[in-house]
Amino acid sequence: MTYSDTLDWMFSQLPMYQRQGKSAYKVDLSNTVLLINHLNYPHRNFKTIHVAGTNGKGSSSHMLASVLQEAGYKVGLYTSPHLKDFRERIKINGKEVSETFVTGFIERNKSFFEANQLSFFEMTVGMAFEYFSEEKVDVAVIEVGLGGRLDSTNIITPEVSVITNIGLDHTQFLGNSLDSIAFEKGGIIKHNVPVIIGETQEETKSVFIDLATNNNADITFADQQVPNNYASDLKGDYQVKNIQTVVAAIKILQQKSYNISLSNIKKGLSNVIENTGLLGRWQVLNHEPKVVCDTGHNREGLTYVMKQLSKEVYNHLHIVFGVVNDKDLISIIDLLPKKATYYFCKPDISRGLDAEELKMFFSKYNLIGESYKSVDEAYKEAKEKANIDDFIFIGGSTFVVAEII
Repeated sequence: MTYSDTLDWMFSQLPMYQRQGKSAYKVDLSNTVLLINHLNYPHRNFKTIHVAGTNGKGSSSHMLASVLQEAGYKVGLYTSPHLKDFRERIKINGKEVSETFVTGFIERNKSFFEANQLSFFEMTVGMAFEYFSEEKVDVAVIEVGLGGRLDSTNIITPEVSVITNIGLDHTQFLGNSLDSIAFEKGGIIKHNVPVIIGETQEETKSVFIDLATNNNADITFADQQVPNNYASDLKGDYQVKNIQTVVAAIKILQQKSYNISLSNIKKGLSNVIENTGLLGRWQVLNHEPKVVCDTGHNREGLTYVMKQLSKEVYNHLHIVFGVVNDKDLISIIDLLPKKATYYFCKPDISRGLDAEELKMFFSKYNLIGESYKSVDEAYKEAKEKANIDDFIFIGGSTFVVAEII
């Protein structure tokens, strides 16, 4: 199969949560265990760092990888979802896995995948682990896909576990309360493995302490540590919390004899985009008018984004906005500014919410705009209507951002 054929097969034949929804969510790790046995346990051949959380886990994972790269380590990075190309999910020192490896891995294991009905995410995790093993990485930063306890990545025993924060997201899978979601994400806490919690939240603090105590795991709440003044090329005030979390994790690695200097930390945090290729985090696409996109899409993520937006100076605000059809719009509607012109659009996936339906819902809350046939059409209209001193924001869904970048 060609690379294109391989991706078509992966996306069409196997469930994938981001496109398909609940049918892609597995209730246990039995398939992953089966796959890892089939691949001869590749994850045992390199060290790992495990990163979970409702928001910030992508940025934090890339920051960690960047710092480790600056320290001279060969670093694997596994994240999801991708924005433009599937290969963004699997990188070594910022370089994406080759198309040849992707197609070869699927061809070698296709019959096994089909016979055992493995999900998109399960086989992608297996692909990443085999690639990192074959390429002999020193350490791999592994981002959780969904939740933690039952996530396919949760077969590793990492050097340190990181949980950035907890918010009400994916409640149909993880529970309807912060403490229940914390329990699921806290499932990555392992016996005798230190854990970093990015944000102290009263509803979740005791859950994490109990899990850490039961696993004899040292626990650190990063926001309770002495603040640092490190800067990052990832813009947005919300990155301050991610930096604090990453620095706390780096301290654990230093205690484990990782050779990471102060200079490595500063350079790593300042060169995340160059070192890792991260996209879509308060990313400036144009300056006159200023155009920014951000992948924040749940209440917590959009809260950070809207706070950042409120600090911008502009004449008029234009918002290109689209969501998936299972988005809890009630949970985010109060965050969005009324003094803006909206350009409603449907991301080009089966789960995308119809733009006219989105427009009608928003109009009930005095958020006014027009609907468009595509993300591209909405963006073009926003650019045409915006003056040089206006501001265009693009977001609502990772898939909307992906179509713009």
